[in-house]
Parts: sequence; structure tokens; C-alpha cells
Amino acid sequence: MGSVAAIATCAALHEPAGAQARAASPSAARAKDIEPRQVRLNVNGRPHDLSIEPRVTLLDALRDYLGMMGTKKGCDRGQCGACTVLVDGRRINACLTLAIMHEGAKIATVEGLAGDRDLSPLQAAFVERDAFQCGYCTPGQLCAATALVDELRAGEPSAVTDLRAATKPEVTDEEIRERMSGNLCRCGAYPNIVAAIRDVATSDLSKHRS
Repeated sequence: MGSVAAIATCAALHEPAGAQARAASPSAARAKDIEPRQVRLNVNGRPHDLSIEPRVTLLDALRDYLGMMGTKKGCDRGQCGACTVLVDGRRINACLTLAIMHEGAKIATVEGLAGDRDLSPLQAAFVERDAFQCGYCTPGQLCAATALVDELRAGEPSAVTDLRAATKPEVTDEEIRERMSGNLCRCGAYPNIVAAIRDVATSDLSKHRS
């Protein structure tokens, strides 16, 4: 029995490293055979035809293929929110989804938030409230905050909404912090970020609920 184990060990040691890697990971050997496919992405109201591998994330498609550097790559694990974009009005982490999954969807990045204006209301409020320092997380913060305002306008509750007290959530710091909890700011500009969002959300709701 011992001699059999010794022979197996010796064979493994003398096996080429490349062969061991292929045996351990069959998908690695097939990866080079993956062909690019044609994908049309609608980003900020404009169609873009790309030839990309199916494994390319939406984040990498935006940055590396379309040159939209506003969407930031932070942790690349869906934990920091720097890559937040809007897909059909809902915020998502672009690093956690594949570009090919969003053909036909309306994708909005920080570059498209203002539309024909110089700044969107939230962008202007971030400037007014000094709601950033290094600015790396700001694009993701702005995209998430844009969705937040839409959620409040639609009356969508969050984990902290007290539906016994009101039929729709109100603009409170607690609501804003809960809804923005997926977006981290390493500089710690949270009080100013909350204040900027509160300004815009309060004004928006007063117009739509009056």
C-alpha cells in the first residue's frame, strides 16, 4: 500500500506544472476559447455597439471599452458602492453584473445624470454642501442618491420606515443613511452627503406631494 502511494506521489511531482493546473481547473483551459460577442448597450441615452467576451463586467465595459471613467472601480467586490450605476432606474453595483445581461436596458452613469443641464440638482447640492473630499466615491454616491430620491417619491419603504406612523416614508436622516448604507466614503464626508441629499429630497417631495 505504501509503495502505491509513493509511486502516485512521485508521478504527481514529475507531472508538468501546466498539466496540474489544467487538471485542477478545467475551465482555465477553455477560457482562451471563449469568443467575443456583439453587444449593444444603451448608456446615457446613446447606443454603443461592443465586441466583448461574455465574462466582461458592466463596470469594465463602461471604463475600458466606452471610456466612461466616472464609474469607479473600488473594491471590485460589491462592498464599497463606488461603481454604482442606474439600470432602468434601479441602482446596481456594476462590478457584480455582466455587461451582456443588460442589452436593451437603459443604463445611466454619473456622466448622464445632468442631462442637458450643467449639473443635476443632486450634483449642485453636493457642491453647495461640500459633500465630498477626494471625490473617488462621489459618482457612486450621486447615482445611488438619484435612485434614493426616486424611491422616496414612489413611496418605497426601507428597513427603517415606520409604516405605522405614515403611509409613505419621510425624508429623515435615518432614512437617508439606511438607503445610502451601501456607498462608503473613506474620507468620512457622511454628514455633508446626508445634508445634500436631504435638501434635494425634501424639495422634490414637497413638489410632488403638494
